[in-house]
Amino acid sequence: PKSTASESFRGIRTNILYSAADVAPQVLLVSSSGPAEGKTTVACNLAVTMAQAGSKVLLIDCDMRRPRVHKLFNKDRDKGMSSILVGSCSLPEALVSSGIANLDLIPAGPEPPNPAEIIGSRKMKQLMEGLRKKYTRIIIDSPPITAVTDSVVLAQVTDGVILVVKAGETPRQIVHNGLMQLQTANAHIFGAVLNCVDAGKGSYYYYQYSYYYYGDE
Repeated sequence: PKSTASESFRGIRTNILYSAADVAPQVLLVSSSGPAEGKTTVACNLAVTMAQAGSKVLLIDCDMRRPRVHKLFNKDRDKGMSSILVGSCSLPEALVSSGIANLDLIPAGPEPPNPAEIIGSRKMKQLMEGLRKKYTRIIIDSPPITAVTDSVVLAQVTDGVILVVKAGETPRQIVHNGLMQLQTANAHIFGAVLNCVDAGKGSYYYYQYSYYYYGDE
């Protein structure tokens, strides 16, 4: 709880909640331009941090091609988002308790042959409308933007997108391409999370945060 990483996620949570002057965003899409940038880790930790602040939070794994949310919480994915959308199970049957107060999960479910089509269906829109009435915050983990169209489709049913960028590795052009795809779809972009920053001695980040904590210990 007192680590720099935990404090960083609390800072991200605060920045998101105060990103709009009138109403805080309710449904957030977490994605990245390319694979292996840490978007799932960011989505999960952001959901946990919001739940710890007292919000009723739902974390949805919509990366049906390479789902990982269920693994991080050590849950099954036999039933999940794909099951709901194809009609093989109901919402209550797919909901999973995370083991953390105020946080529920919907795993990805079995991999369907047509993820982008079922994500863009009318049933998906109706499902999200219903979930908005049940949860204060909804965090959606999605596939990389430049790999498949799923994230751009999902952006249409969310209040905005958080883009995860791996520091020192993700090529600038790839990030630019991802942003252009989101902007073409008129998606609202809250900002970026710079992940895997070198926080060692000698780095700017280290000097910013090395004396951050001033508690009893």
